[in-house]
Amino acid sequence: MEQAPAAGIYEIASGYFAMLDQEGSAHKYLAAQAAGALGCASRESSSEIPVKATATVFREKPAMFKAAPDRWKTPVFFLFVFLGLTCGESAANAASCESLKNLSLPDAKITFAANVAAGDFTPPAPNRTSQPDAAPFAHLPAFCRVAASLTPSSDSDIRIEVWMPASGWNGKLESVGNGGWAGVISYKALASALAQGYATTSTDTGHTGNTGRFAYGHPEKFIDFAYRSEHAMTVAAKAIIAAFFDHGPEISYWNGCSTGGRQGLTEAQRYPHDYDAIIAGDPANNRTHLYVWSMSIAQAVHKTPGSYIPPEKYAMIHRAVLDRCDALDGLKDGLIGDPTRCHFDPKVLMCKGADAPNCLTAPQVETARRLYSDVKNPRTGQEIYPGLEPGSEMGWWIHAGPQPLSYALDGFRYVTFNNPDWDYRTLNLDSDVALADKVDHGATSAMDPHLQEFFGHGGKLLLYQGWSDPNIPPLNTIHYYQSVLQTVGGAAANSIRLFLFPGMGHCGGGDGPNTFDAMSALTQWFEKGQPPSQIVASLRAHGVVVRTRPVCPYPQFAAYKGSGSIDDAANFVCKAH
Repeated sequence: MEQAPAAGIYEIASGYFAMLDQEGSAHKYLAAQAAGALGCASRESSSEIPVKATATVFREKPAMFKAAPDRWKTPVFFLFVFLGLTCGESAANAASCESLKNLSLPDAKITFAANVAAGDFTPPAPNRTSQPDAAPFAHLPAFCRVAASLTPSSDSDIRIEVWMPASGWNGKLESVGNGGWAGVISYKALASALAQGYATTSTDTGHTGNTGRFAYGHPEKFIDFAYRSEHAMTVAAKAIIAAFFDHGPEISYWNGCSTGGRQGLTEAQRYPHDYDAIIAGDPANNRTHLYVWSMSIAQAVHKTPGSYIPPEKYAMIHRAVLDRCDALDGLKDGLIGDPTRCHFDPKVLMCKGADAPNCLTAPQVETARRLYSDVKNPRTGQEIYPGLEPGSEMGWWIHAGPQPLSYALDGFRYVTFNNPDWDYRTLNLDSDVALADKVDHGATSAMDPHLQEFFGHGGKLLLYQGWSDPNIPPLNTIHYYQSVLQTVGGAAANSIRLFLFPGMGHCGGGDGPNTFDAMSALTQWFEKGQPPSQIVASLRAHGVVVRTRPVCPYPQFAAYKGSGSIDDAANFVCKAH
């Protein structure tokens, strides 16, 4: 039988179903399901595929068959048998892993392609990874590992990896994001996606090392980091997956937090057809203004020698915040349900006399107030960036440490001013902010709320944020979420959700439940049309779950029902304020 690639199968099926469906509303979906579900992704022998593929459709996709009009059912059955045969032959002729070394792609070179036995992966040298420990990889299934270098510009060297299950592929792609200035392949995130049956991909964004030095004198590399690397990776990964499985992914997901959250929003805004659904956690999407705020905090912290708050005082401040605001949500549980309702003035901790471990000096009070406050343009009074929320105190060292945050400092030194010796103390909150925005020219700003094109093809956007995030203030994410609703209007109601986790830090950690499965919530939403009404998160201590709690779509909150353990999610219900 002549080979029929997946694209050809889709065309055959679509044309056939179109003849039966005069209105043309269902044939595309059925054709896609036929091409994707009938075993094209199987790595089994061609003799086994037709029978298994046909049986699979009627066993695992009964709703698809039952939903068809009666006049379709006999011809549909025989078409599925035909597609099972052709698809089986096509899958049998998919590329071997090693042969992908010879795959020709535009502006790309495959540098490695080999099978990895189950449990046999060890991350390469740390210069391309920030996670060299082997623990997450010990139980990985066998997979095909492909590495490539992408060169969309003459100064580009974007490294990517694509991992594809040797068997049991779920037919989907999960691309994973980065943190900080990236400069690494996210191996742990790749492992997590692969273990769930996804083909998966990651990029180092075009440079080595989690600093901004690479951008000094290299504007094309900065563009690679800002947005081009993720898109180039996505295009290349889909082509590699198509070559290996003989068809590309049926559904493509993005999953990232922090810089990875910004990357996800960038994809939705700049390349709305790259992904079907996106998870964007704690997104650093207003990047230049985040760095302005961070430098302004450093100026306040080091205004005088006495302005610095030693980390030994963080716990004392945090306890005072909880004493003031823990019970505002109706439950004293060590968490602040909605920190925006907490009006805490650090002045209550002012030392009565000399400095002591259990109080704050007057300069330290002012520093604490600055951490909670937004930063404004001194000339116009316009907000530049919001401040941290009460409950974030244990992580204040990130922006209020002995030295300015290096990520932010690098942004000004190597991008805005092109001066490695630039001094943060000289930052002007009027003219320098305007210059930073001008130089960035929107490259690392993922603030565009016009998501109509992404939502228009059924795209879903799941945002999440830790209320106690000490790195990226939660109000930044809330403001973006609200801007999308205001800009897109009613169409956004079924396409975007925001979840705020009480007590959770930056992308995890903190006092509150911080382990959760956002991917399951997203797949149920996109694939089954069930928007997440809550996400259940858990808190572990010494490897044991000690608390579960539902996290509700903003602006709802988890309200205690009034009886039962406060550590059991079943005893809470989502309510509006």
